[in-house]
Amino acid sequence: MSDTAPSPQDFAATVEQLESIVERLESGELSLEDALGAFEQGVRLTRDAQQRLDTAELKVRALSEDSEGRLNVTPFANDEAPRDDADEGKETPPW
Repeated sequence: MSDTAPSPQDFAATVEQLESIVERLESGELSLEDALGAFEQGVRLTRDAQQRLDTAELKVRALSEDSEGRLNVTPFANDEAPRDDADEGKETPPW
């Protein structure tokens, strides 16, 4: 595995790299120094991924706002999903 960070546009590669780091850390086979290096790389990748998620959320919000700045939420059409009466009346988040 390469220790270089993936390109900023490749979120999936970042997630895969994070999963690989977690597996290596959980294996218990790394020396303390190697584990610390892997942890530091994981922290950098996590911060990068979180920043990209935040940016994506802002873009989605900007594209979903109406002319008055309110979120224009349109639920996905899912006619095949069974309705659960227990969910009736529950609020769902706007995202």
